Amino acid sequence: MTHTDIPSVLQRIVATKQIEVKAARQALSLVDLQAQVAADTRPRRGFAQALRAASTSESGIGIIAEIKKASPSKGIINHNFAPALFAQQYEQAGASCLSVLTDRDYFQGDDSYLIAAANAVSLPILRKDFMIDVYQIYQSYLMGADCILLIMACLDDEQAQELHALSIELGLDVLIEVHTKTELERALQLPRSAHNIYGINNRDLNTFDVDLQTTLDLKNILIDALTADTDNTAQKALIVTESGIHSSADIRLMLDNGIQHFLIGEQFMKTDHPGQALQSLLAGTATDE
Repeated sequence: MTHTDIPSVLQRIVATKQIEVKAARQALSLVDLQAQVAADTRPRRGFAQALRAASTSESGIGIIAEIKKASPSKGIINHNFAPALFAQQYEQAGASCLSVLTDRDYFQGDDSYLIAAANAVSLPILRKDFMIDVYQIYQSYLMGADCILLIMACLDDEQAQELHALSIELGLDVLIEVHTKTELERALQLPRSAHNIYGINNRDLNTFDVDLQTTLDLKNILIDALTADTDNTAQKALIVTESGIHSSADIRLMLDNGIQHFLIGEQFMKTDHPGQALQSLLAGTATDE
């Protein structure tokens, strides 16, 4: 994949990330960063494990609740942003996991938001950022992340393999995000692992349009590929639908199609009390049954 194949918004983000990583490496060398990671003995909280547990819970629903201040398409989403408080609200409302945006330039995120959230709750946490370099994987580990995001649209195959392998080696779970059949086929070339979570993003990163049909179209290809495996990892496969989940009806649609895991941010974050928004969504799903 050439760099020009990356959608324009992603192109800008990736270019910014390259500058960020270069500056970070100059401030703290990779060798010194690796030494800090080697001295960090905190256990990971088991992101994929929490989603698997949600699969067999009474509701059968696993929510990755997102803490996100802003986005490139919407600007500031939450003006009373309080990551530790929101993390606690989400935990009390029944989230299985958290996702915290750390990208500064495009999402007004910060590393400190993830650290604050991790210190406030016991839920496993995804570092939601644009990973392009091994340096960021080590950084994520030190922040206390339990899972990292690999967006196939902004990685070539060699990068994806390298970042995936390092994450698994460090005991981190990996949310592998795809939006198209081509990206999914590339994602399926990564080694199978119990650490793998497959995210289908309903948002077109070219246009920012959202279509839930994306998940419904791609999930069958994914399930067929994983069930063709002979090493039994198919039984442990986790699929997350991302973007565009606004109502209990949307959740019901996905449940009816075998999708039990949801990454939801904007729908919660545009309210003054994200935890209540999550609680209402789950309550609505229960009453639909």
